[in-house]
Amino acid sequence: MHFFEYKKGELHAEDVPVSTLANEFGTPLYIYSFKTLERHVKAYEKAFSSIPHVICYALKANSNTSIIKLIGSLGGGADVVSGGELYRALKAGIPADKIAYAGVGKTEDEIRLALKSNILMFNVESEQELAEIDRIAGLMKTGAPIALRVNPDVDPQTHPYISTGLKKNKFGIPFEDAIEHYRLAAKLKNIRIVGIHKHIGSQLTKVSPFVDALKRILLLVDELSATGIRISHLDIGGGLGITYNDETPPDPAALAKNILPLLKGRDLTLVLEPGRSIVGNAGILVAKALYLKKAPEKNFIVVDAGMNDLIRPSIYGAYHHIQPVVKNRRKNTIADIVGPICESGDFLAKDREIQIVNRGELLAVMSAGAYGFTMSSQYNSRPRVAEVMVKGSEYALIRKRETYADLMKGETIARFV
Repeated sequence: MHFFEYKKGELHAEDVPVSTLANEFGTPLYIYSFKTLERHVKAYEKAFSSIPHVICYALKANSNTSIIKLIGSLGGGADVVSGGELYRALKAGIPADKIAYAGVGKTEDEIRLALKSNILMFNVESEQELAEIDRIAGLMKTGAPIALRVNPDVDPQTHPYISTGLKKNKFGIPFEDAIEHYRLAAKLKNIRIVGIHKHIGSQLTKVSPFVDALKRILLLVDELSATGIRISHLDIGGGLGITYNDETPPDPAALAKNILPLLKGRDLTLVLEPGRSIVGNAGILVAKALYLKKAPEKNFIVVDAGMNDLIRPSIYGAYHHIQPVVKNRRKNTIADIVGPICESGDFLAKDREIQIVNRGELLAVMSAGAYGFTMSSQYNSRPRVAEVMVKGSEYALIRKRETYADLMKGETIARFV
């Protein structure tokens, strides 16, 4: 659920007309709802309140520092996958002991920053990474808290590009090799075994893959315990889906109802890594119609937002509901809603039924809070867009729109050119 609603025929972000924000800050524009973010974080906290837990928000979904700070103020931690995300989380006030660091390609500098910061744990993805963390921790004369990311080989029933828990995926350690890797970790003098981690994919719309994967991981926890290796933190990852079109994904309460019985009587701190389910429906992308174009077999609505601003439709074929900011009584038409990028793959929607739009009118791309700005780029030398957060009738610019000068920041012309 979210707080983007029509009032007297005009879309509002909480109590503020979307057109007011577009007029003040320009388009394209990302708008986020404070109340939606707050409700989603609290839903997780309430669902898992009966057991020790940490909600480590996945920064990859949306790493704006205002959003991170809000989540931290509600007791949340952070799931990071780069040194930059770790830096952002710390700057936004997330306690280091609530930060889990995942990702298959951690560099030495990133590992050093994490060790210096005293994070909760590294989620280790390979034997060589484990050895590298041990080596660097030794040089720094410290211990490295780790969990091994175990690949349970469970089908998450989602898009193949956002599936991460199958044998063919690059993530994690094969299930059948996990015990051997934990035994190796136990022998390394600079490694401190803290937990076990799994993450099977994103935009999951069923609880059953979570349950199946957790059952397999708990078998490992018991086997490790029998060999004297104690696990204190169980990181079950994230991936809970949201409604983009007609999906009916489970909410945090439904997830908790199905997995908490499996954890009864176990002395474990549960770590969750929600991202999309917190920010996805908390944000929209507002675009302005530039031109209407008719071709023999197609109608096109050309808008000022392109694949560099929201790439999900182009790379995943992802659906985002698109609606006029101001409702009208015109007939519907079938059109491709496309951007200004010089690529045939630059579209926000194809063959979409939508009310006829005139030049200069605003469209809202819904459910764009996750993997929107974070995946945006300056392709075609387009400045990245502004971001605004709304709380009730208040609003604030939380990221300035880039300028043309920003496009060249850090560049120098070679002396021999």
